[in-house]
Amino acid sequence: MSSYLTAAETAERLGVSRATLYAYVSRGLLHAHPGPTPRESRYAQADVEMLAGQRKRGRKPREVAKATLSWGLPVLESAITLIEDGQLYLRGVPVENLAQSCSVEAVAARLWQCTQAAAFGAGAPEASPMLAAVQSHLAGHRPEEALLPLFTIASDDAPTAQWQTTPERLAEGCGALVRQLAACLLGTAPGADPIHLQCARAWQLDDQGADLVRMALVLCADHELNASGFTARCVASTGASLRAAVVGGLAALTGARHGGATARVEALWDELDGRQEQSSPAAGLRQRLARGEALPGFGHHLYPQGDGRARLLLARILPARPVWAPWVADAQALVGQPPSLDFALVAVRRHLGLPQGAAYGLFALGRSLGWIAHALEQRSSAGLIRPRAAYTGPRPA
Repeated sequence: MSSYLTAAETAERLGVSRATLYAYVSRGLLHAHPGPTPRESRYAQADVEMLAGQRKRGRKPREVAKATLSWGLPVLESAITLIEDGQLYLRGVPVENLAQSCSVEAVAARLWQCTQAAAFGAGAPEASPMLAAVQSHLAGHRPEEALLPLFTIASDDAPTAQWQTTPERLAEGCGALVRQLAACLLGTAPGADPIHLQCARAWQLDDQGADLVRMALVLCADHELNASGFTARCVASTGASLRAAVVGGLAALTGARHGGATARVEALWDELDGRQEQSSPAAGLRQRLARGEALPGFGHHLYPQGDGRARLLLARILPARPVWAPWVADAQALVGQPPSLDFALVAVRRHLGLPQGAAYGLFALGRSLGWIAHALEQRSSAGLIRPRAAYTGPRPA
């Protein structure tokens, strides 16, 4: 089935007239894509099905709430990230443009709406006296397990507390949070060098490897109201520090349905590597699907035509890894969905020979920029995020 519908097909699916369909477009409920002729538009099937489901549910509060919380209706306003027509924009600029040459620090300053010098111009933040001891204790643990406790110990509430309203001090505190998280990932003391160069030094990468890490971090910077970003906003809405918001984001990221997806991709890759002597990777993929198991790392709800972030990273990696390209193409052909960012981050880790769990670590470090941006924006609204539950339990006697 085509991923786009004609106007006639769309109107029929929604059960409305063409005039009502055009009214939906003018009200922003549905987006019209260019068709084969200037006078003929097309409509993304996924968007049409979502709108059809919303109309079917009508005004039942319980059903509206469910739809809103699962890839559904927008729940709050934000000026940080736009995902539209399969493209990701950070404050109006395509993330792929930023990833070509911008530093992590420059993208952070854009998201936080401050100067780079204010956020990252000071010296290295002071390390907690306990950090080195805890780093030694957690040595050998994957970042999925170690980042949250390490960052909690390494960071401090005061620099980004609610009462810290001086713009320069607040920006400096935000930059310190990212530098402290980098130190926790790399097993080093917090540093003042550009984040991607700190990674390159710790992981012994050449200039090309350092630039690939920079690109990966920028592409991870934010992704609208994903689970960890929304968690960061909820924490910030209580009046907690921005550091607490990052802790909340890290906690949400550990889940298997979010940042833990990189571990599932690693397991798939390991399985295929282990089968190469017995059969081709393509045969292993088919057998996996025949068992009813998915291929993690392929497809994304918001990018039916492919995740541009993954495309950009893999364009740098696959030409240097000719053995990988055929089975990636086979997997895409089998499930009809291109690779996602989770898959591309695992490819970055394996291509550069980074430690196990580094794909998750890159995701967390890059996404911390967005968590801080959302926490700052939520703080400016001065409102508590407090939805109501649709109670389904037994009624009181």
